[in-house]
Amino acid sequence: MDQGKKRRLKRIFREDGRTVIVPMDHGVTIGPVKGIENMQEIVDHLLKGGVDAILVHKGIAKNIDAGNVGLIVQLSAMSNLSPNANNKVLVCTVQEAVRLGADAVSVHVNVGAQEEDKMLTRLGRVANECEIYGMPLLAMMYPRGPKIQNEHAPDVVAHAARLGAELGADIIKTNYTGDLETFKAVVESCPVPVLIAGGAKAKTAKDILKITSESMKAGGAGLSIGRNVFQHENPTLMVKALSAIVHSGASVEAALKVLGGSS
Repeated sequence: MDQGKKRRLKRIFREDGRTVIVPMDHGVTIGPVKGIENMQEIVDHLLKGGVDAILVHKGIAKNIDAGNVGLIVQLSAMSNLSPNANNKVLVCTVQEAVRLGADAVSVHVNVGAQEEDKMLTRLGRVANECEIYGMPLLAMMYPRGPKIQNEHAPDVVAHAARLGAELGADIIKTNYTGDLETFKAVVESCPVPVLIAGGAKAKTAKDILKITSESMKAGGAGLSIGRNVFQHENPTLMVKALSAIVHSGASVEAALKVLGGSS
């Protein structure tokens, strides 16, 4: 692996090979929703919690102080106001991300969507550019489309994860399959680290802590969870609770104590 890529990955993953990432690229997709109205304010909360990396779009990256944590720049975008919201297009280049001081870039692919072919073409092109610049590539691989009946089904999640790795991603973010054993199969069939996504806002914090704990026991490398962190009543403590599970192997019950029992 390129030395530049190795150095950048060390700013995202700790020595244990695990990471807690909070993506906040939602302003493009769903607008300035609760929790990300003031980006510097939420970033400051996450920094206090000990987040390992944040993921944002280039415009936000230019206007925030991310401290010493890993910076991942999202290259893909499409608003949910579009008549074809599943077709993620490229709105930033690897070269732009390099100028911003990024430690990694991210590309979003909806596997099974009508424009999957175009998104895979973009992923392949970005993977090549990442090799040129020594830039790690995180691929958000989500099963979404007419043929996908269950976006958390183990077979389609495993296929999506493997697809991203096959086309050059260094890190995969995908859906949790719902239980430890099936997610273990996803991880074991993917040759690069696999992170779980948080998805829509969960009913309780315990739900997120539980899937985090199970995914780690299954061999996952951590998480990339947005709304369930930045929309929590105390994002700082939520990051601390998740980090306790990811980096210290804390139980769900112990992590809940970090939260002070809040949901």
